[in-house]
Amino acid sequence: MRLARLCLLPLLLAAAIVRADAPPAAGSPAMAIHGGAGTMSPESLTPELRAEVEATLEAALTAGYDVLARGGSALDGVVAAIRVLEDSPRFNAGRGAVFTHSGGHELDASIMDGQTLAAGAVGGVVGVRNPILLARRVMDASPHVLLTGDGALDFAREQSIELEPPAYFDTDYRRQQLERAREQQARTEQVSRRAAPDYLGTVGAVALDREGRLAAGTSTGGMTNKRWGRLGDSPIIGAGTYASDEAGCAVSATGHGEYFIRAAVAHDICARALYGGGTVAAAARTVVLERLPAMGGSGGVITIDGAGRIEMPFNTPGMYRGSVDAAGRKTIAIFRDAPAGTP
Repeated sequence: MRLARLCLLPLLLAAAIVRADAPPAAGSPAMAIHGGAGTMSPESLTPELRAEVEATLEAALTAGYDVLARGGSALDGVVAAIRVLEDSPRFNAGRGAVFTHSGGHELDASIMDGQTLAAGAVGGVVGVRNPILLARRVMDASPHVLLTGDGALDFAREQSIELEPPAYFDTDYRRQQLERAREQQARTEQVSRRAAPDYLGTVGAVALDREGRLAAGTSTGGMTNKRWGRLGDSPIIGAGTYASDEAGCAVSATGHGEYFIRAAVAHDICARALYGGGTVAAAARTVVLERLPAMGGSGGVITIDGAGRIEMPFNTPGMYRGSVDAAGRKTIAIFRDAPAGTP
């Protein structure tokens, strides 16, 4: 009997080694990102600027997808991708955030876990280098979903979230946008409820990990020349961000936030897929290309379903975007002349 046990020992050890070294559970990860929709045109981007924007999109996509490829969670992949975009001065989030009417920067972000429906969001925060990290901490380390203003900043300090001085967020391009917006406002002598911004900014990511879990996140500096503590859709769960494994749906939105709030765009897309029996892609197209324009709203979304299928519709001239689908095909695009295989 003892000899038999000794003979079995190498087999048991080998089995343990195989289990320890086994790859993550089978499943193909996928991810999509966006850097905002708006009225940009090929003529408005110099070759150098376009190359820089596309390189940053690819860097963000690579950062997020690498997390997923190593077996990381959809939540971690979303955060990794958005951080790269927040650290770039070329996108309306984090460092590249637009100016408020008073000449400051008020930042918004949200994140949602499709598996548990847990969510975290922040609105109107000042000085936070990466608002998506703060939103994640709201979800993971507080009993709340949405924190705003000074309270959110106090929480950021408690959580040791990295802060930056106001000058870190200042860019000449965004200041020129503010000056143009102020001049336009002075001419009209009122703030129009219907006026859409000339650039709709915002960054976001959606992801499917190897375990089949979905997540979505969005981050923005909001609308140029915004006043009175205005918040758009980005920090509103169900408007700018939503994820549900049950619905097989994750959404991040970009556009004229007031319309996205009124239409509960992100949740509406997932609800149509869950209760209507159609696909997430079809629901996204219906909401963005039909429902929003009928209301007067402009912008776009990125979506991913439980099988890793990606859809990125927009009703504006362009939308900065990129994706890696479940087959590993990578695309980066801005305008409608996207390369073959881009949704």
